[in-house]
Parts: sequence; C-alpha cells; structure tokens
Amino acid sequence: MSLREDLNSLFESPSWSGFGRPEQLFTAWSPALDLYQNSENVVAVVELPGMRTEDIEISLHDGTLTISGERKRETSNGERAERTERYIGKFRRSITLPTHVDANKVSAVYRDGILTVTLPKAEEAKPKQIPVS
Repeated sequence: MSLREDLNSLFESPSWSGFGRPEQLFTAWSPALDLYQNSENVVAVVELPGMRTEDIEISLHDGTLTISGERKRETSNGERAERTERYIGKFRRSITLPTHVDANKVSAVYRDGILTVTLPKAEEAKPKQIPVS
C-alpha cells in the first residue's frame, strides 16, 4: 500500500524537485540537518516538527553523531485521511563530525520543532595561540 501511495504522489508532483532528498521517495523520512562549527563548538540543527522529546534519541560514538526517532501518525476520531504529505515513521540520521568533541559536555535543546545539539570541541581540537618570545 505504501508503494502505491508513493507512486501516486510521484505522478501528482509537478517535478522531481518536490521530493527534497531522493532517498525519501520510497523509504522512511529523513529530517533536514545543518552542521556548523566555530572555534569552541560543533552545532547540529535538525528540523523535527511535530515531534515529542520522548521520541527523539541522540547518540555519539567514534566521532559520529546519530539522531533517530519516530514521528507517529496523528489519529482523530477514526477519520480517514484523504491526502497525507507529512512524513511519519522512524528516521535515523548519522553524520561524521569534522573534529573531536568532548562527549561529556554535549547538550541538546528542542524548541519549536528544531533540535539543536551543541558539541563542545575537545581541548586538543581547539585552536591554540602560541606566544612568540
């Protein structure tokens, strides 16, 4: 049934560009992720609208940040959906970090559908000023 719905949406779409990322066409959804870095931190910003904090998992292993979870279908009094365009189901995003981070100081904040994960750089990865004598 899911394949049929995906094919139907393919023919309804004015162009391929409406699908965002190609992996979303026949598989689970994959939230958008931006990665930033400054001298102190690496920051991942992930779009997760409609999620609850209990449904989001974050892990860090061997320099790879993984964010996973599940957005559940909202049911309303037994109504049948005539059209669904919002992605639901499980997702998993993994990204290799560009530098070493201090795993003990990682923090995450979820607000207004945006998850922000701040990963402080490890001391050995921070730029150092070397005085000239």
